[in-house]
Amino acid sequence: VQLVESGGDSVQTGGSLRLSCIASGFSYTSYCMGWFRQVPGKEREGVASIGSDGISHYGDSVKGRFTISIDTAKNTLYLEMNSLKPEDTAMYYCAADSRPYADYCLVALTSGLGDWGQGTQVTVSS
Repeated sequence: VQLVESGGDSVQTGGSLRLSCIASGFSYTSYCMGWFRQVPGKEREGVASIGSDGISHYGDSVKGRFTISIDTAKNTLYLEMNSLKPEDTAMYYCAADSRPYADYCLVALTSGLGDWGQGTQVTVSS
């Protein structure tokens, strides 16, 4: 499985970005996919996940501002980020696992299960 993220950039507070993650060598029959972020010296934080059951989960800090979606025809996972804040500054990683994990999808990916991409940097300035 290869995951390649893109879309990271530097924006001002209140701005928007859309991250993309192209997944190759991955089966969409059953899956758990999502995004987590990490700042050097801090713990990894789960951002959003979506499972093959269509159910999505979000970290508390991004609820109402971020939206995760998937286009299986394009093998692409998206993260739409609105109302960005300086505390959203981090390296964002795409992750995927062929096991669905149901309600534990976001927890599973954030704990390190599955495959990860190389990350894309998001910087939000005040």
